[in-house]
Amino acid sequence: MKIKSVILAFMLIPLLFSCKDDNNDNAPVPGSGGIDDSFNTSTQSWNGDFADYPKDSEAFYELKYSHENLPAPLDQTIKGIRISGNNHSDDLFMFMKKKVSGLVPNRSYKMKIDVELASNARNGGIGVGGSPGSGVTIKAGLTTTEPIKVLNDTANHYRLNVDKGNQSVGGKDAVVLGNVENGTDKQEYSLIQRSGEFTGKADDKGEAWVMIGTDSGFEATTTLYYTKVKASFTAVD
Repeated sequence: MKIKSVILAFMLIPLLFSCKDDNNDNAPVPGSGGIDDSFNTSTQSWNGDFADYPKDSEAFYELKYSHENLPAPLDQTIKGIRISGNNHSDDLFMFMKKKVSGLVPNRSYKMKIDVELASNARNGGIGVGGSPGSGVTIKAGLTTTEPIKVLNDTANHYRLNVDKGNQSVGGKDAVVLGNVENGTDKQEYSLIQRSGEFTGKADDKGEAWVMIGTDSGFEATTTLYYTKVKASFTAVD
């Protein structure tokens, strides 16, 4: 009798594990995670680039993307992603991007994004072509296409391959989060936060690209330090 009970118990073990797998109670829900990046130790796989400027003019535009210590009067022991350019074209777009995965393939998602960055553009400042603060618009988007610059042979300018809109207006692939005014009357670096929501789609692999950038109407140098990016993704269909 005892032998029969033991045999029956062993026969039931595979069935129990099979039921647990079918229910999949402990499996993560695809797309339930998000981005929670700070940049003190690394760029966290964010890559930077520039668009809306003439070919072979990188040096003239003083384009630079790097991982550096924050400037004074901020805590200079902390690092951020520094992105800088001199906007001779009155239309320079400075951006960074990161690929996310684990989403449901071909599913639409609402992305809620929060960005922290350091800006030295005081409120109400006046500059060439536009204000160094309100004339520089922060945008963010979620797209299946990797945002890259492409050369427009007719104009001999680099343009973005996704629709970010133009200057203070968003586009099909990006929404406006605000501008880079630092919330003070001083031309010194302060941390600012900008937030927004954008609905995009995952590709057939469950991947998408998050893009953050600034579209400038200020015809001089803008230098920003990104310190934190948080983004959550919620399926909407």
